Amino acid sequence: MGGAGLLGLGFGLGGCRSAAPPAPDTGRLQRLAEARWAHRRSIENTTAGGLSGIDYDPIKGEYLLLSDDRSDLAPVRCYTAQWLLPTDVAPEPTGVVQLQRPGGGPWPGRRQAVTGLPVPDPEALRLRPSTGTLLWTSEGDIARGFGPALHESGRDGRFLREFALPAMFAPDPTQRRGPRDNLSFEGLALTPDDRSAWIAMENALIQDGPVPTTSTPGGPCRFTQVDLSTGHAVRQIAYVPDAIPLRPLVPGTYADNGVSEVLMLDAHRMLVLERAYATGAGNSLRLYEIDTRAADDVLAIDALSPGNHRPAAKTLVADFATLGLSRLDNSEGMCWGPLLPDGRRLLVVVSDDNFNPLQVTQFAAFAYTDRP
Repeated sequence: MGGAGLLGLGFGLGGCRSAAPPAPDTGRLQRLAEARWAHRRSIENTTAGGLSGIDYDPIKGEYLLLSDDRSDLAPVRCYTAQWLLPTDVAPEPTGVVQLQRPGGGPWPGRRQAVTGLPVPDPEALRLRPSTGTLLWTSEGDIARGFGPALHESGRDGRFLREFALPAMFAPDPTQRRGPRDNLSFEGLALTPDDRSAWIAMENALIQDGPVPTTSTPGGPCRFTQVDLSTGHAVRQIAYVPDAIPLRPLVPGTYADNGVSEVLMLDAHRMLVLERAYATGAGNSLRLYEIDTRAADDVLAIDALSPGNHRPAAKTLVADFATLGLSRLDNSEGMCWGPLLPDGRRLLVVVSDDNFNPLQVTQFAAFAYTDRP
């Protein structure tokens, strides 16, 4: 579960913006459709919601939707749904896939957790076309001593492996370094050749800098490239999230901004979705483009600071406030759908309602035009 939208207040009030975004590349996103699922919809005896990851299966013609429920309402799972030629009619659920723990069986909830067994906080999901398997991230449970993780499961949910990650992502009992709770592996991108994945942090590691404020950008988020054949990290770049673009209506109340999803445009270019929330002002969504080649490899740098690395430069693709949506909510999932009849790419975004009745599970579809 990402931080934005946790309080779920003030969604119709426009925004008290603290910083105007840079001018976007005009016309790259065109709204096609918008739909919602009912709050706490029941699908095969599970409570649907908390949709934090999405990907498209071209073989079965269906979307995979990862819930970030920590097995509180039902065991860790993803949903399947069809949304053919997206319209304002909501996607039709087609099934539930239970993601199993090592050795088989469901992951326990936090109330049933036993010593030594983590409770995943699922956040991002990608379908590997070459193997038909699922990659998915967990933000971990820092308070219980479990760091973020990258898993691979069968299409039927069978647990296959957990990837070895750099030691920098391990929780630190002193809380002087390592990931912040609920601010770690929020995004996941798969390269077109299916040989590597990029894991994106929502905010900076403690030693790399602070979280964003309404006046200052956050410390650099680490995006880590993992070789899927060896299972090891091979490269890492830094990405600096914006200052919080909205001001809370009541000064000093909750506000945040961070990376909620990443998606490859090609072998090297990546889309980055920044999602912000401010109490009483609502949500902000900004989509950026970066080139992973145009940033230093920081995998061997213990602590990032100004001057010891070159972060990725970013170009604003779209501010979602200008795209004609009825509402902006806590969007955390983003994927490519099937090609549109005119040859443009279909970009689908889904929001995580945090199982909160004041928020919504929103599906939005856009025609995407790449820049020359």
